[in-house]
Amino acid sequence: MSEGHLIKSASGAVTGFKHRILVATTDALPGHDIVEVLGVVRGNTIRARHVGRDILAVFRNMVGGEIKDYTKMLGESREQAIDRMVDQAIAMGANAVVGMRFTTSTVMQGAAELLAYGTAVRIANPSD
Repeated sequence: MSEGHLIKSASGAVTGFKHRILVATTDALPGHDIVEVLGVVRGNTIRARHVGRDILAVFRNMVGGEIKDYTKMLGESREQAIDRMVDQAIAMGANAVVGMRFTTSTVMQGAAELLAYGTAVRIANPSD
């Protein structure tokens, strides 16, 4: 498992992890040479809605504004998917992931999968 540090916002929502490898949505890392492509890596999580949150969301939808419980849940889901992807990359011997993307799909009514995927690579001089 990666030894990342959990980052939380003032509200307690998970807003990110500091991983010991680089993760980028770009296909290249300026200033770094990709010396080996190791393959596709992925991490996912499946989350179900909560009836109590749905009721509160209906009321919030009527008056407008952010539905903070869902914002927090989706933020944590994204970070969990990234963390799992990074764990797989590290297990393959990668020190970076490039071309990282997210996708979602409905698994069943009220439940959705969030998938993070990218290409695990080894870069020269990762600490530069």
